[in-house]
Amino acid sequence: MPGQVGIGVIGAGTISDTYLENLTGFADTDVLAIGDIFPEAAKEKAAKYDVATSGDVAVVLDHPGVEIVVNLTIPAAHAEVASQVIAAGKHVWNEKPLALDRVSGQSLLRDAEAAGLLVGCAPDTFLGEGLQAACRLTEQGMIGTPLTALALLQLPGPESWHPNPAFLYAVGAGPLFDIGPYYLTAVAQVFGPVSSVAALGSKARERRVIGSGPKAGEEFDVMVPSHVSSLVQYESGQSAQAIFSFDSALPRTLLEVNGTEATMLFPDPNYFDGDIAIRRRDRDEWEKVATTTAKSSRGTGVLDMARALREGRPHRAQGLLAYHVLDTMITITESVESRAFVEVASSVDKPPLLPEDWDPLERTL
Repeated sequence: MPGQVGIGVIGAGTISDTYLENLTGFADTDVLAIGDIFPEAAKEKAAKYDVATSGDVAVVLDHPGVEIVVNLTIPAAHAEVASQVIAAGKHVWNEKPLALDRVSGQSLLRDAEAAGLLVGCAPDTFLGEGLQAACRLTEQGMIGTPLTALALLQLPGPESWHPNPAFLYAVGAGPLFDIGPYYLTAVAQVFGPVSSVAALGSKARERRVIGSGPKAGEEFDVMVPSHVSSLVQYESGQSAQAIFSFDSALPRTLLEVNGTEATMLFPDPNYFDGDIAIRRRDRDEWEKVATTTAKSSRGTGVLDMARALREGRPHRAQGLLAYHVLDTMITITESVESRAFVEVASSVDKPPLLPEDWDPLERTL
């Protein structure tokens, strides 16, 4: 089928704005419908982005022109909604995580494969100019042979700015499941699949207070560890240390990859651009080697998926990759509970880098 790929969006929450801004701006995608369990929210977003059809979830699932459904529901609903999309005969792109448990994730991938449909999943930040350039320089040998990585995400927590943050501390969220996918996916582009993990977790407090919006001052329960510290072993023999925390008064993000010749400071994996610097063994300071500018943001993986659908090739932010990251995070949780190294059962191949001249704004279909 030639021409633009028809897109439907389910979930008209905060994150939908970034997706809709990009997907309505790409020449190769056409957003046809927005649905939400609150139809008025979908109607409001449809008016804002000039989308013709809006309403409940059914208006997306039943739309004959929609080929890929972008599932932006809350984490607890990801697998259920994605399964409905597959049952409707459409390809699905999930916000992260793919699911909350292995059985749901495996079932989703199995059903999609049986139906000949594609599953994609965030994060797609690794397709941004920043991480693509860092991985390309690493592959070209700038730091020698990559050996280890250090990942840090330390924040006070999203309740200070998010108007409805309770779901970010529920099962399937917390700093590990909410932010971990960005870092674990980024390191997987360098080291490949994870083989085993060891981790510790803790909570700073059992309840938190909403700091902004109409619910400001309300308390909610913290259902998962708000701080997770992990050791990650890769099938390649390489390793990483990763800390994901909503308990730090000092905001800090860091992703470093250490090699035999130098250490590379990667851009923040939560973004699509940024500076790249290296610290050579014979130097006493960091050397900036690249400054990258994002050509697009969230929705880039949907675009690659749409183009892959037309071109008959695999897309990059695949469900199999997201499942491996999910499996890794669940295994980290199991290690927190058992206080032992735990093997990761799944594996995955690294996706190829994008061509250097890849342009998300170009019309190719």
